[in-house]
Amino acid sequence: MKNQIDLDTKTSDHRGLSGIFEWTLRNFKVAMHLIMLMPLYALGAVVIGTCLVPGISLFQKISELTANQTAIVQYFGHGFSIAAGYFLYGFSLIFVIPCINFLLRIRLKEWRGPYYSLESFKWYIHNGLTYLVRFTFLEFITPTPFSLYFYQMMGMKIGKGTIINSTWISDPSLIEMGKKVTIGGSVTIVAHYGQGGMLIIAPVKIGDECTIGIKSTIMGGSVIGERAKVLPHSVVMPKTIIPAGELWGGVPARKIGASLSESVVENNTLSVAKKSS
Repeated sequence: MKNQIDLDTKTSDHRGLSGIFEWTLRNFKVAMHLIMLMPLYALGAVVIGTCLVPGISLFQKISELTANQTAIVQYFGHGFSIAAGYFLYGFSLIFVIPCINFLLRIRLKEWRGPYYSLESFKWYIHNGLTYLVRFTFLEFITPTPFSLYFYQMMGMKIGKGTIINSTWISDPSLIEMGKKVTIGGSVTIVAHYGQGGMLIIAPVKIGDECTIGIKSTIMGGSVIGERAKVLPHSVVMPKTIIPAGELWGGVPARKIGASLSESVVENNTLSVAKKSS
């Protein structure tokens, strides 16, 4: 029988400063939640401000160069420098954010427990940093090697030849993809889920040559075997294990049969056999 987790505990199993922080978090939930948002927003402002520096510098330089030109030249210069500055911001961000994640030593581990815990706080920061890139720039570099480099720098394991055509990915440090995996557009992959008042953080593993169809959802604790296929718009529920080579689909996703390619060959064989008879 599994150990029962006390979701209403006011104490902490950690020692030292970690224990004091978790005790305070659990005893003053609302106040601590609001207080902790302030340094997080401040960190976000520092990161965004730092990444904006190259673009601001470019804007100022072009403004100086076009100061004595006609109005149309100045407008073009300003427009170009603002647009180019945005891309400079984005490319700076995809390298600065992983550095911040590394300096804060945020590497997620499998865990389950109350939302107000030290482990859930780390999870919150890790995803907050990831979302800062996702919602301000990541769409412009997906799918390209730049997005793969960003995920890898955030801790995701990605095999050679893998294509990720989605930005809806959370908990990158707990996601592992094999070689030649295809992640379709707008696929959601999360290595966590909530259940019974608990936050459950569980790794996701996708084997070699898997295909995840457009707008599918893969939830925490799922393991997808090599060459397996998940049909578009399917939802793979937490802790689902899809054996190698199988075709799954639906909400929730269930086994439909052999892999799609094998099914097509099988159907073609049956068609030929019927025509022959």
